Amino acid sequence: MPAETRYDSMRYNRTGRSGLLLPAVSLGIWYNFGGVDPLENARAMIHKAFDLGITHIDIGNNYGPPPGSAEETLGRILRDDLSSYRDELVISDKAGYYMWPGPYGEWGSRKYLIASCDQSLKRTGLEYFDIFYSHRPDPDTPLEETMGALDYIVRSGRALYAGISTYSLEQTREASRILRELGTPCLIHQPRYNMFDRWIEDGLLDVLEEEGIGCIAFSPLAQGILTNKYIREMPDDSRAQKLSGRFHWGDEVSEDRVAMVRKLNEIAKARGQNMAQLAVAWVLRNKGMTSALIGASRPEQIEDVVKALDNLDFSDEELQAIEGILAG
Repeated sequence: MPAETRYDSMRYNRTGRSGLLLPAVSLGIWYNFGGVDPLENARAMIHKAFDLGITHIDIGNNYGPPPGSAEETLGRILRDDLSSYRDELVISDKAGYYMWPGPYGEWGSRKYLIASCDQSLKRTGLEYFDIFYSHRPDPDTPLEETMGALDYIVRSGRALYAGISTYSLEQTREASRILRELGTPCLIHQPRYNMFDRWIEDGLLDVLEEEGIGCIAFSPLAQGILTNKYIREMPDDSRAQKLSGRFHWGDEVSEDRVAMVRKLNEIAKARGQNMAQLAVAWVLRNKGMTSALIGASRPEQIEDVVKALDNLDFSDEELQAIEGILAG
C-alpha cells in the first residue's frame, strides 16, 4: 500500500499553459532498471518515489540495457504493484534513437515513431502514455512529418500529450507552431540542463514561456557529478566508471570540475543541503522549470534529493557566489 501522506509535501507545478501538474522532482529510469539490473531494487525505487509524491515516471524506448528492457521492468512493476493507481501516475516515453536494424529503426519518420510507440506500449503493457516525446530532432526528416506523427499518436489515443526533447531554440519554435496548427499543442520540452550545461538559458527558456510550453530538465546532477560522490575520489561503482567510453564522459569528471563541486558543496552546507540537493534546487530556481528529472540507483537517493524542495530560495549573494565558482 502506498503512503497515505504521499501528496502532503511534494510540490506540483503547472506544465506550461496546460492543465497538467507535474511533481517538482520526477523519476527517470534510464539506468538501473534494465534487464541486467535487480528487479527488486527497481521495484523499491519506484515504490519510494510514489510514496514521496513523485507521480511522474519518465522512460525511453532504448533504455536498458538491453534496449527496451527498462520498459519491460516498468511494465511488470506497474502491473504487479500499481495497476490500481494508474490514474495517479504520469508515464512518459520517447522515440528517436536507434532501436532496430534497417532504415526505419531510429530518428523521426512517421513510420518509426508510430511503430516505436506501439512497441513501447506492448512492452510496458499500458493502454496509453500520458506524454510521448520525439526524443531528438531528425536532420533529414521534415519537421512537419515528425510533428504530424506526434499529432497522430495523440489523436489515436496512444498518448494524451506530445513533447519534444533536445530541440534547439529555432526547432522548438517551429515544432510548436506546427503542433498548434494541427490542434495538438506541444506540452513540454525535455532538455539537458545543470550547472555545467546551461545552453537553454540562451533563449530557449524564453521561447518556452512565450509558447506556453513546460520544461523538464534531465541530468540536473550532471549524471552524478553534482553530488558528494566525486568530492574525494571516483568510486568504482560510479556511472562514470561503468560508462566510460560509451557516453560523453570526456571532461565531465575532470579535476577542474571536481574542484568546482568541492567549492559548491561549501555553499550547499551553508544552506543546510548536500551537493545534490543544491544542484536540484538551483535548476528549479527558474520560474519556467516544471520539474527536475533525476535518476537513482537506490531508494535512499530519491528520498535524499527530494529534500531539496525544503529550501528552493536563493539569496542574491548565494547566486553570485555560485556564478563565480562556475566561471572558474
